[in-house]
Amino acid sequence: MKKFTVNYGAVILSMIFWSFSFIWFKVANETFRPLTIVFFRLVISVILLNAFISLTRSHIKIRKKDRKLFFLLALFEPFLYFLGESFGLTYVTATTGSVIISTIPVIATIGAWVIYRESLRAVNYAGIILSFIGILVFILNKDGSLSFDIRGILLLTFAVFSAVGYNLTLNRLVGTYDPVYIVNIQNMMGALLFLPIFLIFDVRHFINTPFSLRSFIPIVELAVFASCGAFILFAYSVRKMGVARANVFTNCIPIFTAFLSFLVLGDRMTLQNIAGIIIVVAGLFMSQINGRSGKTGEAMILTGKTA
Repeated sequence: MKKFTVNYGAVILSMIFWSFSFIWFKVANETFRPLTIVFFRLVISVILLNAFISLTRSHIKIRKKDRKLFFLLALFEPFLYFLGESFGLTYVTATTGSVIISTIPVIATIGAWVIYRESLRAVNYAGIILSFIGILVFILNKDGSLSFDIRGILLLTFAVFSAVGYNLTLNRLVGTYDPVYIVNIQNMMGALLFLPIFLIFDVRHFINTPFSLRSFIPIVELAVFASCGAFILFAYSVRKMGVARANVFTNCIPIFTAFLSFLVLGDRMTLQNIAGIIIVVAGLFMSQINGRSGKTGEAMILTGKTA
């Protein structure tokens, strides 16, 4: 019973942390710009992950032939992914962001089918279609117009496709390197990629902005709980429960985010929005029934979750 409680407690807590990440960003964004939030989040997470790796002595040397893959990995996520997600969240609600980001497994499944010719069952195809229908129900008004800012939707869609590129690249690295080590390396490279952009566009604004502890604490929370704690807990759950069982819980992130956004930010949703979320989540479950296994399944535990 204790083992059951620990395993499921770890995976549920990681889902709560990732759900909170959309809310923490919205609070931090009240004072700081997206690039500032992302840069400091990455720097703090790298410090923490390096400390964790040093304590667990899980350092691994990168093979020369894999260096280009690690760079491509970091380019897709966190660099391009964070650009799309962080700027996208400035235009839409936290719940909307989580719903669109939640479609990553669906798009990644399509990508794996196209690139790797992974076989899908009829229920998987039905789930993919249902997820897209759910998105349309969520974002469209009854007259067919958009309920949310098109800029936010397009930027978040860009983040989703960046995550798919990350997933397809990651397939060539999982199994060789520890997941926490992969996240640490990609975050280090991501911080280096963001550094010149931060220095050019945001450093002056950051220096001239009166420091707000209320807005900076969420950045620390993003790094500590979402980029580090949640992933370490989830990686632990995957080892104990298996990829398929642990990954099912990630489909509930939009539901958790909607509930937490209501409690913390006061966001409200229409019955149509709620129906859209339910349809999306149902489609996500269906798209993964007897789904991806082996390296491609292991890759999915990282995709979109290092954000």
